[in-house]
Amino acid sequence: MRRPTRAGLLPALAAAALLAACRGAETPVYTTQFVAFDAAVDLSIVGKLKEEARAASAEVEEDFLFLERAADAWAPGPMTRVNELLPTGEPFAAPPSLLPLLRRSQALAYETDNLFNPAIGHLLRLWGFHMQEPECRPPPPEAAIERLVARAPTMADLYLDGIMLQSDNPAVRLDFDGIIVGYAMDLAMANLRDRGIRHAMLNRSDDVRIIGDRAGRPWRVPVRRGSGAGVLGIIDVVGDAAVFTSSVHARNFIYEGQTYHDVIDPRTGRPAEGLQAVTVLHEGPAAVADAAADALMVAGLAGWRDIAARLDLRHVLLIDDAGTVHMTPAMAERLELLDERTDVALTRPVAAPADAGDPDA
Repeated sequence: MRRPTRAGLLPALAAAALLAACRGAETPVYTTQFVAFDAAVDLSIVGKLKEEARAASAEVEEDFLFLERAADAWAPGPMTRVNELLPTGEPFAAPPSLLPLLRRSQALAYETDNLFNPAIGHLLRLWGFHMQEPECRPPPPEAAIERLVARAPTMADLYLDGIMLQSDNPAVRLDFDGIIVGYAMDLAMANLRDRGIRHAMLNRSDDVRIIGDRAGRPWRVPVRRGSGAGVLGIIDVVGDAAVFTSSVHARNFIYEGQTYHDVIDPRTGRPAEGLQAVTVLHEGPAAVADAAADALMVAGLAGWRDIAARLDLRHVLLIDDAGTVHMTPAMAERLELLDERTDVALTRPVAAPADAGDPDA
């Protein structure tokens, strides 16, 4: 076989590079937007022709809207009916569409030592956080908060036997706001994979679920500053991952100069203190990242490492009330800070058993 001469090889390499570039440029990226869970949701699908991507995105939107209705704890529907029946103490048939969400939430509540706690719906309503736009009003009376905290509702108060559900704690009222977006994103990505889609991104208010990459490039995910205004940095993400943030700015009200936000500490019945925001990058389900962000906000600087270890989280960023950014070394490697003057403290999480020998864990 004759080998090509150097003179003949250069045009061939140039032609191959040009062809590769053309193929990369022609990789279709279909982007659409719909509204679900009170915010705009952006969906990008890579590598599929427009008609196929459009059909897939329509199915994703339909699934999101179905879950939004089914899991709404405050509007007439399946979840409201569940909350009406739970205080009776009698078993009843739970809606089959909600059973996987219930089981997933019970497991995550256990793993976070109930710092993620969807059973505190009565506390959320007491504070007015059952509304999308909370009213600026005085905080609830301490006595009312203490009564609900004393009854200590948790997901362990729910008993599932097949499709039969019951509770022995009348103080339980379910509200899945702290997990439902991540859960919906996971279901959407599973459905996209079933359609043969291997590269896609869902983004709702900078909470992101991705699979694959963006035509050979990473997905670029912004992380906002503690104030909620402006971008602190960018995380490049590829593969199967989710990035979720919990902050004091997502849903709150201000009364007499004090900000009260909707991440309630179940142990005190009051908004969690000490942190402005928590961002979690989890190389796995979005439901875990969604629930973990709230749980770490509640745990605060004193307790977040234990919860991160329980959930096997390596990429965590926390912003305290003073504006200092606390990061695990693994997160620091992934985050591109836009302002190098940012006050950063590197903090190693408690090593999970599987990571005991990993110096960067």
